[in-house]
Order: sequence, then C-alpha cells, then structure tokens
Amino acid sequence: MPLKPWLLADADLAFDPHWLTAEAAQALFAGLLAHVPWEVHRIRLFGREVDSPRLSCWIGDPDAAYTYSGSRFAPRPWPDALMPIRERLSLELGIGFNSVLANLYRDGSDSMGWHSDSEAELGPQPTIASVSLGATRRFALKQRRDPSVKLAVDLPPGSLLVMRGDTQANYRHALPRTAKPVGARINLTFRRIVPGVRSS
Repeated sequence: MPLKPWLLADADLAFDPHWLTAEAAQALFAGLLAHVPWEVHRIRLFGREVDSPRLSCWIGDPDAAYTYSGSRFAPRPWPDALMPIRERLSLELGIGFNSVLANLYRDGSDSMGWHSDSEAELGPQPTIASVSLGATRRFALKQRRDPSVKLAVDLPPGSLLVMRGDTQANYRHALPRTAKPVGARINLTFRRIVPGVRSS
C-alpha cells in the first residue's frame, strides 16, 4: 500500500499502516528487543536532568552525533537487522537517512512528552520516518499556534508514519501514557543529521 497523505493544516504527514508485513514486523521487534543496547537517557525537563520514561538507543553513522533535551549522544553502530529498513526508507523517500532513534516503551507507563524534532542538526524542514513495532500505541499531534487543531491515531506494528516539511515547526507530538494493559513497543524514528551542524 502506498503512503496515504493525512490532511492536517500546516503539516505534511503520510501514513502506511502495513508498511511491513506482520511477520517481518514481529521478527524485527524480537531481534531489536534482544540485541539493541537499551539504556535510560538523561534528559532536561523544567531545568533539571531526569531519567527519560522509556529506554532508548541512538544509532547511526560515526559522524551522526545528536543533541536533544540538553544531552549529546554519540551513535551506536547500525545493527544488521536495521540496514534493509534504512535502505528501503532512503530509496522510497529520497532521503539519505544516517541515523535512527530507537525507543522502547516497556508498558503503558512508558511515554514520550510533547515535543518537536526541531534540533538544528536536523535542518529546517526535516523528514522523520517513524516505524512502529510491537504493541499498538496512541500517537498525538497538536498545533503550536492553535492547540485545538490536533490529531490522535493508533500506530499498529509494521506501520510507517512520515512527517515532512513544516510539520516540526508547526506541531508538537507525543506518545501519552495509558492505563490500559499493553505490551512492549519499539519505535524507530529515522533521521538525517546534517554534517557540521550542531545544536547550541
């Protein structure tokens, strides 16, 4: 199924709920869960450093260091399992992705707060390709200028969400906590770090 555009004011979004087959998504989830060196990233929240409410791993080419939430992360090497995904996304989207942030949400209490992927090293109009694996979780967006303009959608395993253009400039997004019983989820957000650019 080709990527289907989502109609949301001042955003460029596209979605494919079946980008990976169920079998491929399950195999990739199991492999990454077992072999990625998951760690708790320290992030800056309201002026102080805290543990992020999820496990993460920054992966990329050797020069693809990344700064977010007040911390700078050197990339871990690419796992073999991610190379075909990287190559397919780069071919389909015409972007030379050189990095991916892998997040592991262990259960419904793990989350991602409201934010935009707007760091300087991503460039002014970054393309973020988000692949979901494991449990289905609710993803939310809201407009910066008018928070009543919003969207919430469930992201199933094997789905691909692409955010492009001015989406990061105009919107924040989040993965809220849920009290519902839910299993582990891995989210892979592929990015291109612009060489020589660094967030202040």
